[in-house]
Amino acid sequence: MTLERHNYDVLVIGAGGAGLRAAVEAREAGLRVAIICKSLFGKAHTVMAEGGAAASMGNVNDKDSWMVHFRDTMRGGKFLSHFRMAELHAKEAPDRIWELETWGALFDRTKEGKISQRNFGGHEYPRLAHVGDRTGLELIRTMQQKIVQLQQKDGRETGDMESGIKVFAELTITDILKENGKISGAYGYWRESGEEVLFEAPAVVIATGGVGKTFKITSNSWEGTGDGHALALKAGANLVDMEFLQFHPTGMVWPPSVRGILVTESVRGEGGVLTNNLGERFMFKYIPDVFKDKYADNEAEADRWYVDQDNNRRPPELLPRDEVARAINTEVKSGRGTEHGGVFLDVSKRIDAEIIKKRLPSMWHQFYELAGVDITKEAMEVGPTCHYVMGGVEVEPDTAAAVGVPGLFAAGEVAGGMHGSNRLGGNSLTDLLVFGRRAGMGAVAYVKQNGANPVSEGAITAAAKKIQAPFDREGGENSYSLHAELQEITHNLVGIIRTGSELAEAIEKIAVIRARSANVSVSGGRKFNPGFHLAFDLDNMLLVAESTAKSAINREESRGGHTRDDFPVMNEKWRQINNISSFDGQKVSIREQALPTIPKELFDLFDIHELEKYMTSAEIAKGGSN
Repeated sequence: MTLERHNYDVLVIGAGGAGLRAAVEAREAGLRVAIICKSLFGKAHTVMAEGGAAASMGNVNDKDSWMVHFRDTMRGGKFLSHFRMAELHAKEAPDRIWELETWGALFDRTKEGKISQRNFGGHEYPRLAHVGDRTGLELIRTMQQKIVQLQQKDGRETGDMESGIKVFAELTITDILKENGKISGAYGYWRESGEEVLFEAPAVVIATGGVGKTFKITSNSWEGTGDGHALALKAGANLVDMEFLQFHPTGMVWPPSVRGILVTESVRGEGGVLTNNLGERFMFKYIPDVFKDKYADNEAEADRWYVDQDNNRRPPELLPRDEVARAINTEVKSGRGTEHGGVFLDVSKRIDAEIIKKRLPSMWHQFYELAGVDITKEAMEVGPTCHYVMGGVEVEPDTAAAVGVPGLFAAGEVAGGMHGSNRLGGNSLTDLLVFGRRAGMGAVAYVKQNGANPVSEGAITAAAKKIQAPFDREGGENSYSLHAELQEITHNLVGIIRTGSELAEAIEKIAVIRARSANVSVSGGRKFNPGFHLAFDLDNMLLVAESTAKSAINREESRGGHTRDDFPVMNEKWRQINNISSFDGQKVSIREQALPTIPKELFDLFDIHELEKYMTSAEIAKGGSN
């Protein structure tokens, strides 16, 4: 078999919002760029982001600013976010939205003709720029059109539209390659034929998204198998805080045809309320002390907020996602859930049917068509579903460079640090744009300084041998069976509520599956063989699961997306610590690393009494790093 070879300046693995924004930045700087897409181009998980993109443009409430957005992000992440990433995101998000509009994005408008912005959980002001409930789809459509525009320009200038930027769809990367300690390229195969492909490139941007398929119930598509997290680990990079998984509070639990599909947070932002099987609007019982000055503790005030936000506190249905998910989980475990293990979410009693269809068109259409549930007339049955991973590749905030691996960059969900222990809804889409752009900038600067770094024949031979290995084994383990076992372990032992004993059990069981996975065999040929694909996805998911479980057992507190029944409260000591995962080729190891100190000018944006709930007395006394 002749090896297909390509040579580029920058290789982008992942064709969602972050990957495409990085590719645009690198191409506009004059570099040749390849975009790797595991599935069909345009089917990135970004399209599933419905509610909007958070940016403090102040179009609906002019009190909003980057400082307020920064504060909300830090609060939502329980002060475990990397302050510099949260700062850059808050400052640059409005420019990225306005830029997207100049590229052709068609946002909903206010009466004055400005980009409309809606409310979302954890955001003090209406901040989410939106396109109905199809915002992620519009982002991808716009970014794809920008890629085509760049290709057309190259076509006019060179006669070849793919001379400067090319998309390789339905291709899986199995190895990131290094020479002399620096990135040299990547190796993979065409999913249709199984034929192998080598990409030589001195800079690689990982933008592969999330890890949801590690879990049994997830909103993620089949692509979300933690490929980027695992590829980075194997290349020598670190993962930060992999214990923090976001279980979106409102995924459909019934009927089975829509199980796991998200009900966008904008349903609650538009007035949807949560009730248990007794008809109680239960969220008033679950407002944490730190949020009591911001959220209404009675139905009358909560209802008034929808018409007078300046003089009333927010409904508790709009608490950050981790708080809502835990509240729903508690109601269900206490026997006050629905017959199918969820709670009720109802927007029909507050908003007229025609307004629901106008503001939430995708929600109404998909549940009516797929499940026979008419949200204009009846409640939905919802519950927590694995949705997003806050943990990811440890990066330098300003350049998105992966720590410890020259030439490797990461952006979007695969990168850690930005969201701390819990991501606010709407922050993900602007995260893609802000840090996708910065990853592209970082890759450009790196390539211009370092130049090419050719791949050795030894590296090619090793990568090819790895792809062939499952076919050379006979009578080995079945990747489907092992994947099902892994999902049961993560669902039961590393889910939304955790204990030390269960995590220890999970770590042991994951180690057993990892040992068995070394003997996975694949029957048949390479063409159209899903068992072949899953053999590599499984290896990635095992690394992710091991990192998650080991980080979770190490963090002896509850914070954000990580809840320990045996350590039920936050501990100020752990606010100062990131869990860093690394991989030696055999097992994942965890070490603790101190967070950088928040600078004084950012420290001073907070009320000192609020900080006392999170920080040590020594940190408070210091008052920031300056």
